[in-house]
Amino acid sequence: MRKKNEQVPSYDELMNPLLKALQDLGGSGSVDEIYEKVAENLNIPDGILNIPHNPDTGNTTEIQYRLAWARTYLKSYGVLENSSRGVWAISQDKSHIETVDPKDVVQFVRKKDRERKVPKERLKTQEVISDETPEEIQSWKETLHYLLTKEIDPAAFERLVKRLLRESGFVQVEVTGRSGDGGVDGKGIARINGMLSFHVIFQCKRYQGSVSSPEIRDFRGAMVGRADKGLFITTGTFTRDAIKEATRDGAPPIDLVDGDQLADKLKELSLGIKTELVEKVNVDENWYKNI
Repeated sequence: MRKKNEQVPSYDELMNPLLKALQDLGGSGSVDEIYEKVAENLNIPDGILNIPHNPDTGNTTEIQYRLAWARTYLKSYGVLENSSRGVWAISQDKSHIETVDPKDVVQFVRKKDRERKVPKERLKTQEVISDETPEEIQSWKETLHYLLTKEIDPAAFERLVKRLLRESGFVQVEVTGRSGDGGVDGKGIARINGMLSFHVIFQCKRYQGSVSSPEIRDFRGAMVGRADKGLFITTGTFTRDAIKEATRDGAPPIDLVDGDQLADKLKELSLGIKTELVEKVNVDENWYKNI
């Protein structure tokens, strides 16, 4: 019997399903939309989707990790492009391409990578900066995940979420968590453009695995009649059933923030995360040769 990890398609096996997902989505889609469409088209069971890549260093699942590399290879191959907002799209001049030969893609990208490597004699004077490491597996997110799940205590995590909500425009934020309250950790008021406001209750869960649908149902049961919306924040991920439960028709809506989204928001708000611009110096050899 094959091990679970062996049942996850390899990154090159995911290239054409990824392209098919983007085609089904109209040519573009977010990382989450692509993931959901690939899982749906390949009919991948939840047990496989929820396999973590490395639970000690991040909340990325194995299939998310491999999809990230599939996107990276297809981008380097020229078939995909992505915006600063994390939306991926089929390149306009490649819109006629329905499938690729994964072997050709891998060979092309690896050859391209070899050709652009800086000769050893220049390594001391020129820094090589790679811009193709998938965002999902960048080391800063691994460091942050470890800190949030291993180093700080639950009370500190609740204080962090409280600060995050305030920085995001919430007012009257309170941590009110108590046992037997359906997982409700606090409440606040979300202000929109200074005119509209919504009463929100939230749950913040330090977690290395996936939040399931029963936890979403319990949280909804606790919020009924007490708030306009619910907000569930976790350092982990959400199962497909949990996502469906959060957006179920006729039920009070619950917004979900997983570990990746939490990391991106903390980075955006500069809460314990500093982004430094690296100076890249290039020597124009022709300029010197023609002086």
